[in-house]
Amino acid sequence: MTKQNKIKEKNFLDDEPEVTVQKRAHREVFLDYGPYLVIIIVVILIRTFIATPVRVNGASMDPTLINGETMILNKLVLRVRGIERWDIVVARADGSNLIKRVVGLPGERIKYVEGILFINGEAKEDPFSLTVTYDFDEIIIGPNEYFLMGDNRSISQDSRNPIIGNVDRRDIRGKTNTVIFPFDRFGRVE
Repeated sequence: MTKQNKIKEKNFLDDEPEVTVQKRAHREVFLDYGPYLVIIIVVILIRTFIATPVRVNGASMDPTLINGETMILNKLVLRVRGIERWDIVVARADGSNLIKRVVGLPGERIKYVEGILFINGEAKEDPFSLTVTYDFDEIIIGPNEYFLMGDNRSISQDSRNPIIGNVDRRDIRGKTNTVIFPFDRFGRVE
């Protein structure tokens, strides 16, 4: 057998059925693009269940949070630790996302009299009221509801507004306390 015949015979034996060639092509496409698909799925899962960026809109949290800052919304810590007084949360209310501070907890009665916070009839220190807080009559917070206020109390549209009112636990998307942009404000806030 000549050398050319051996090459022809070898090529003839190496020919694969068309189905096998297609399978190999599909596997190569998956190997090429599979890592990107995995990255996309991981990013979607992280944004859905763990954390996502959120932007501060307005001056209701001044000077704690500045209009235009970007923060991390932590969804996981909400499920693990729950919600405590003075946490900064992002809540769905009146068709938009609000970034506010938790002042009243489920089942409490809350009011302001002469600039003093009263919870269940007892005066409490409010370390985050950075401006004048106008008096309001006692509000009863229902089960699974929270009373939210901005730190810039004189201009904040929050739970004092009947349109927003007490916020149901299901409408709280997560906690936030880390500024990621602008970089000169990067870090935790109280």
